Amino acid sequence: MRFERALIFGLLLPLAGCVTTNTDSNSLGKLPQGSKTSQAESAAQVHTELGQTYMANGDLQGALEKLNMALKYDPNYVPAHTVIAVLYQRINNLPLAELHYRKAVELEPTKGDPNNNLGVFLCHTGKIAEAQVYFQKAVADPFYQTPDVALTNAGVCKLSAHDVAGAEASFRDAIAHNPNNADALFQLANVLFLNNDTFRARAFIQRFDALGAPTPAALKLGHDIESRLGNQEGALTYSKRLQSQFPDSEQARALESTASP
Repeated sequence: MRFERALIFGLLLPLAGCVTTNTDSNSLGKLPQGSKTSQAESAAQVHTELGQTYMANGDLQGALEKLNMALKYDPNYVPAHTVIAVLYQRINNLPLAELHYRKAVELEPTKGDPNNNLGVFLCHTGKIAEAQVYFQKAVADPFYQTPDVALTNAGVCKLSAHDVAGAEASFRDAIAHNPNNADALFQLANVLFLNNDTFRARAFIQRFDALGAPTPAALKLGHDIESRLGNQEGALTYSKRLQSQFPDSEQARALESTASP
C-alpha cells in the first residue's frame, strides 16, 4: 500500500454539538462583558464547522474564509488550526499547513490528536525522525482515546523509511492497544509477507478479514499469501472476491494482467 494512502489522518475531528447562537459581529458586540470569551469560542466553533462543511462540498475558498473567521474570533481554537492546516495541505501550501499543525501542538502540547496530526504531516514531508517524536507524545497522553492510530501511523512512517523491524514493532503495539485496528492488522500482515513470514502473515490477514470490511489491497494480499503457501483454492477465493467486489480496482486489474496468457 502506498504510504500516502496508508496514513490515518483522523484530522477533521467531530466538533462539539452544533451551536445555534447568532455569531455575527453585531450580535457579539451586544453580549455581556462576562460572556465574551465563551461566545468567541462558540463563534470559532461554528465557523470551523462551516469550514469543514464547505471543504466536504469542495468549496475550498469558502472554507478558507470561514476558518480564517474562526481564528479571528478565537486565535487559540485548536480545531480551527487543525482544519485550516488540512485545507492548506490539500492546496499544497505546505508552509502554512505546517505552521497551523505546529500551532495546534503549541496550544495543546500534551494532547494526543494534535501530536498525531503533526506527526502524520511531518511524515508526508519526509521528516521521518521528527515525526516519531510526535507520535510518541500522542501515545503518552493518558487521555488519548486512539493511541493505536498514532502507533499505526508511526509504523507506516517507519516503513516509508525502510525500517521494517521498527514498523513491525509499532504495528504489534497498535494491535495490543486495539486488537480490531484494521489498518494495523493489514499493515502487519503486509510486513510479515514482505519478510517471507507467510504463515503469520496469513493469520493477521485472516483477522483483518474477520472484521468484515474488505479492501482491494487486503484481498490482493490474501491472494498473494495463499499463492505463496501453495493454496491455490484459497488464492482463487480471494481473487473471485476481489473481482466481484472491486472490479475496477488497481488490484483487480493487476490480477487480470497476471492471469492473462
